[in-house]
Amino acid sequence: MKLILSRKGFDTAAGGVPSPIFPDGRLLSLPIPDARSTIAYHHIDHEGASLGPLVAELTRGRITAGQGAHLDPDLLAQSLPRRPGWRPLFGQMGQAQGHLRNQGVGPGDLFLFFGLFRRVERRGGAWRWVREAPPCHLLWGWMQVEEVVSLSGGWPAGYEWAHDHPHGQRLEAAHNVLYVARRRLALGGGADGLPGAGVFAHESAACRLTAPGAEAVSCWALPRCFYPDDGRPPLSYHADPGRWRLRPDHAALRAVARGQEFVLEGEAYPEAIAWAGELIRSEGAR
Repeated sequence: MKLILSRKGFDTAAGGVPSPIFPDGRLLSLPIPDARSTIAYHHIDHEGASLGPLVAELTRGRITAGQGAHLDPDLLAQSLPRRPGWRPLFGQMGQAQGHLRNQGVGPGDLFLFFGLFRRVERRGGAWRWVREAPPCHLLWGWMQVEEVVSLSGGWPAGYEWAHDHPHGQRLEAAHNVLYVARRRLALGGGADGLPGAGVFAHESAACRLTAPGAEAVSCWALPRCFYPDDGRPPLSYHADPGRWRLRPDHAALRAVARGQEFVLEGEAYPEAIAWAGELIRSEGAR
């Protein structure tokens, strides 16, 4: 089993701003803009309201409610009207999918999705960023893979329920695939039987990657079990020993600025798989 830390959602490059942390601690990962998507921001439901006005407010109108949204990973059934048979899923293509393929990512492996977040507040009838609150990287969702479906040759039979997914608008793209979620987790621990995909709805210390007080969002504090000692293969893209420091209570990592998918070999790091399962059990049910 492999564990993949997967960077998704708004950031300073895609979307131009972080995703919001609301005053009550709720998290919302905003899907990045996508001019080819048939899903607009105003189509997406968040807690009974359209996502469009929120995106327009937080981007000061640079992104409008009617623009296309790359809703990927697509983890919550209530986000859109669904075709019969819908399942949570995540698409990848191009160089990022080539990396996942080369790392052997497939059925049974677990994605933990993270992104850039910052606190917001209600001012003057609109949502605004809290000036003194710095952005940080937070884990916001998970998905365990049941199957990998190639779209490079067109839509395979039996997946009509996924036709609205943004990767269905890019059938010409190289290495274009969909990762379909398991219905229930099977990690070999206390999280088994929980939903195979979902979100961490609230900010918590357990979901935080950026170290408290760090000078940059990419300075992470990971569990000590992530530290690549005793010849174990490091988290992909992080083979440089200078990026790692072992601290008394965590493994400090200076994460790379680019790259979407960071893969950890679970057989070499069984404690990391157990940590991920406990994270989902404790934070995913809140």
